[in-house]
Amino acid sequence: MRAAPTILHLDMDAFYASVEQASKPSLRGKAVIVGGLGPRGVVATASYEARRFGVHSAMPMGQARRLCPNGAYLIPRFTLYRQVSDVVMALLRELSPLVEPLSLDEAFVDLEAGGVAFDSRGARETGERLRADIRAATGLSGSVGLAGSKMLAKVASEEAKPAGLLLIEPGTERELLAPMSVRTLPGVGPATGEHLRRAGITTVGELAEAGEDELVRMVGRSAGAGLYRMALGLDDRPVVAERDAKSVSVEDTFDVDLHDRVRIRGEVQRLADRCVRRLRDSGHSGRTIVLKVRRYDFSTLTRSETLRGPTDDPAVVREAAARLLEGVDTTGGVRLLGVGVSGLADYTQEDLFAQSLAAEPDGADGADGTGGTDVADSAGRTDGTAGTDGAGAGAVTAGAADAEAEGAPGAAEPSGEPEQASERRWTAGSDVRHAVYGPGWVQGSGVGRVTVRFEQPGSEPGRVRTFRVDDPELEPSDPLPLVGDGPEGRS
Repeated sequence: MRAAPTILHLDMDAFYASVEQASKPSLRGKAVIVGGLGPRGVVATASYEARRFGVHSAMPMGQARRLCPNGAYLIPRFTLYRQVSDVVMALLRELSPLVEPLSLDEAFVDLEAGGVAFDSRGARETGERLRADIRAATGLSGSVGLAGSKMLAKVASEEAKPAGLLLIEPGTERELLAPMSVRTLPGVGPATGEHLRRAGITTVGELAEAGEDELVRMVGRSAGAGLYRMALGLDDRPVVAERDAKSVSVEDTFDVDLHDRVRIRGEVQRLADRCVRRLRDSGHSGRTIVLKVRRYDFSTLTRSETLRGPTDDPAVVREAAARLLEGVDTTGGVRLLGVGVSGLADYTQEDLFAQSLAAEPDGADGADGTGGTDVADSAGRTDGTAGTDGAGAGAVTAGAADAEAEGAPGAAEPSGEPEQASERRWTAGSDVRHAVYGPGWVQGSGVGRVTVRFEQPGSEPGRVRTFRVDDPELEPSDPLPLVGDGPEGRS
């Protein structure tokens, strides 16, 4: 807790709906509801004109139409919302280097770190100036909360809505919080709120009076201790400028339950591609693929698979999502599907994903008639880092390598070095399988046959060719020379 209210929380008012009204003068002063327009759609944002009819966020769209039949119902335009959000966030960053965005329309700002406010008077003046600047730049209104902690600043901005400013003076926190509902506190959702109500606790003041020991007994040690501190207005969390994304996901709710298994698989593949586009746009890759299925009876299942390293390759995500779907019973119908990627990283380690390719039958020929490599599962990888060596037409563009550790003739044996996810040295005579996912030189170490599956522009998807590695002195950092018929001619 700070001795001065120099943490600011900005929450734009009915953001999506307000952006639509600002961009279309004909909508100003009218009830605007933004969200999914299908029979199973939900309200994302309702303008204050629509809220007078009882419409609110997360309400089923069908119910909203009954309450407000003459409202303007619009699908979200996220590209436009992001553009407006960028303008607002730029104004916040003019105040301080410590800006913590929570969403497109919400952020914390540390005013002390920017040297723009050190006391109540300076904080209030800064908040009022910010609201005026946002109005001038976007035509929109935002609500501002100022306090000595993040939790109280957020409570203040909620109390200031719409288009207001509330400053909580240090020392008045408990008096302000006491009459408020327990649902005001972060993390107290419907289930916790109902649990507390049954115990006779409905306000923050009653929560503080119950004491920490009683709250720990009711909801557990971690949650109970946290609730008690929040009830006293205590929160020492700093404003963090960069919040790392934890996951990227997309999902669709269908107007009619899906029963056709082929259609369900197709929707999962489509969602996987959308998810990867968002993943790449954010500059990330990820190693855990998550499938979400909400069935006809509203039961929701999630299944996940963790790969050996991060990827942003659509083929890998599609195949992992398809495998997860195989373990889900969809015979009764599916109303929602979602695909997500978590375990995010800012790099892609494509050499870890050859295991996603279907295994060739033992001794089967490749697509071009040359010998294939028997790979049932992968136990090691050669380094697949992209290089820039452009010499020699025999070097094949590739990005992943795989070998079977046991159970097949000619399988690779580790050289005795500790196993690593990103690099493995192989003895002479090893058969190494390479799956191509993008540009870059295959790198690795070994002598023997190399089977390459091409998945790149200008080649036939799924095409397999076998090449020979004949350099026993090859180091893991060297581009892997492939001798044989390549996709672009013979080396």
